[in-house]
Amino acid sequence: MFVLDKKKPIIEGLERFRKQQNISFHVPGHKHGELSHLPQAFKDVMRYDVTELTDLDDLHYPEGMILEAENLLADTYGAKKSFFLVGGSTVGNLAMIYATCHKGDTIIVQRNAHKSIFHAIELVGAKPIFVSPIWDDRTLTATHVTFHDLKEAIDNYSEAKAVVLTYPTYYGVTSNEIQQQIVYCHEKRIPVLVDEAHGAHFSACHLFQPSALSFGADVVVQSAHKTLPAMTMASFMHVKSELIDADKIHHYLRMLQSSSPSYVLLASLDDARYYVQTYMESDGAYIIEKKKQWVEALRSIGSLEVIEVDDPLKLLLRVDGYSGFQLQEALEAQHVYGELADANQVLLMLPLLKQGHTYPFAEIRVRIKEAITTLLGTAKINSKTVSQTAYHFVPITEPTFTFSEIASLEKEWLPYMRTIGRISTNMIIPYPPGIPLLVPGEKITVAKLSQLEELLAAGATFQGNHRLAEKMIQVIK
Repeated sequence: MFVLDKKKPIIEGLERFRKQQNISFHVPGHKHGELSHLPQAFKDVMRYDVTELTDLDDLHYPEGMILEAENLLADTYGAKKSFFLVGGSTVGNLAMIYATCHKGDTIIVQRNAHKSIFHAIELVGAKPIFVSPIWDDRTLTATHVTFHDLKEAIDNYSEAKAVVLTYPTYYGVTSNEIQQQIVYCHEKRIPVLVDEAHGAHFSACHLFQPSALSFGADVVVQSAHKTLPAMTMASFMHVKSELIDADKIHHYLRMLQSSSPSYVLLASLDDARYYVQTYMESDGAYIIEKKKQWVEALRSIGSLEVIEVDDPLKLLLRVDGYSGFQLQEALEAQHVYGELADANQVLLMLPLLKQGHTYPFAEIRVRIKEAITTLLGTAKINSKTVSQTAYHFVPITEPTFTFSEIASLEKEWLPYMRTIGRISTNMIIPYPPGIPLLVPGEKITVAKLSQLEELLAAGATFQGNHRLAEKMIQVIK
């Protein structure tokens, strides 16, 4: 990547402000950390936790250092306009749907979207049309929607105001049809909104997968804190569209983001942008080679299966006969913490290293081997891996009732095995990864109940309004 500017406007501005040894008669009330009883390391960070003071700019109406930093962000990612998000990718997903849909509008959504997409649709009052993803036997995950299914949805619901895609998936799987899908949507004058939460690093070098932005997506939201060196909640939002006005996106961001944004998070985003902007092709080659060597070392551990995916920073670990949750427990006993576990495997997220960075891969391999040895001494689970059949959903579905209609209908709790054909009233979300299994207004099918039962048996954790401990879920009466 050609580096246009190596400045860090927000970090430099905050550092200049700190060196002035200013007296605080403004918020926040910790007064540069002086009143805090937190450990000293926290108090040191609090010296940068300031507010919209002279020369420190305003995230909602930027004119100085924040505007300069956001312009550098847009240059780095090739966007027309980019924004810093201090409310996570969630606030970006909310804003892009508010900017494209109104109450009653139709929106076409990839069914394995993050829960924040469904929350946005509920808040706006839009009418979702779900397109189911295809199953990947190698990663044992639901992945992307096919061009054929998306085209059929668009042809059947040509009034749609937007299409929402997830790229890559939480498990690091990308789609080789996304460019074709975006082109077709644009032929129909439908904007494409992409939740690229796990792809903020894609633009760092050409050895990685391309960003959806490079394929022509209108709006792309990225969690800088997931794969870049940014703090939790710190995210990016990019607009590159002839169909959506960036000012309209900004309008909703002003409404949805805090009026007192964290300057510590903004500095973290400035640094993450700088990290991508200065990332070299040789850096990408370095982490890919390091990963290759480590994967070879891991594969020498007996009984451990290692699966690589499209994203070079993602890795799947499995042990035959044991659930991902059992493997996760064994790894955590050795103080190795993965990103998530599911019924089949554990997902690891590798660091986006640059040349010169080190990571204790050899020591981690020793710990993983010890975890596998311990795991093999425990009882195997009495179940097969989650099969494709459990995820075989109808390609295109329309909820029977909208979110707002459900609110006024009478409901009842039933044992979940008695709810086949009934209408779900709540989200039931295996977490992580945060992709709803059941969505309000959807008909409950045998496939979904089979998946629910397998996840429960394997020890999955669920969010949402449910009584799964009693094997009960709520449906329309």
